[in-house]
Amino acid sequence: MAATRRDAAPWSMTAFPTSDDLGAARAFCRAIAARHYENFTVATRLVPARLRQHLVNVYAFARWSDDLADETPHDGGAALAAWRAGLEACFAGRPTHPVYVALADTVHQTGLAIEPFADLLSAFEEDKALDRAAVLVRYDSRTALLGYCSRSANPVGRIVLGLEGCRDHDMITQSDAICTGLQLVNFWQDVRRDSQAGRVYLPREDLDRHGVQAADLAALAATPALRALVREEVGWARSCFDAGEALIQRGPASLRPAIRLFVAGGRAVADAIEDAGYDTLRARPIVPRWKKIRLAWGAWWRVAMAAGGRRPA
Repeated sequence: MAATRRDAAPWSMTAFPTSDDLGAARAFCRAIAARHYENFTVATRLVPARLRQHLVNVYAFARWSDDLADETPHDGGAALAAWRAGLEACFAGRPTHPVYVALADTVHQTGLAIEPFADLLSAFEEDKALDRAAVLVRYDSRTALLGYCSRSANPVGRIVLGLEGCRDHDMITQSDAICTGLQLVNFWQDVRRDSQAGRVYLPREDLDRHGVQAADLAALAATPALRALVREEVGWARSCFDAGEALIQRGPASLRPAIRLFVAGGRAVADAIEDAGYDTLRARPIVPRWKKIRLAWGAWWRVAMAAGGRRPA
């Protein structure tokens, strides 16, 4: 079963360009980002103007890839296979899709490698294959789930660091920790929604240790055992944020406000789950809009003050 849609796929909301020039491709990617993810739009305001279109192009690729996995349930993976061929053509300098036209320009300007993009596609392909096989509990262990996160989440941080030419091993490790934490906390926020879509990301070994059955996730409210399990998993996600938090101070200066925002946002989701008593079946815990705005302002202000009161370029 395909995952429950959060909102419409980009091809149903954003008209294809009437020309294949770079300007039209960039505008197409901006339209995808603006229509689909408010937090991403806010984050792009926290980086220098020279990076914003590149971030938009990367987001458009990731969003289109994700939706191909979720919105084409009966094609046996053909759509993703064609999209992977398009990625290879993009990096060979022969883009054929508006997203790839824009992304090819980003690759040309920044020197990004294909590997993290290919890793993202491999995660979407894995989701597709497990959906076709009707595998409910996706991973037996935390180690296996972390392997999935290393392809589904961590490449995004590596790509963003790559936009500024950052290849530092420690910074990449810290970025991986943050991205994994964001992926995990999103899983625990969406336990009910994912379960309804035929996907359980809670590791089997953790389910078994707490005596929780996959069938328990279909209830209208969490059992005490499930609450205890989610509490433990949220603690795991928070430990990931702790492991990566130094990147806020050590990362490229141009990216620090956005890094701070995403770490703070991930912690805010963890707090929302805690405030809900770790019951993510009764209702999906969310971060209120006013708090998102406050977090964004705080990210900008703290970095500006650390830079001697200068507004980030």
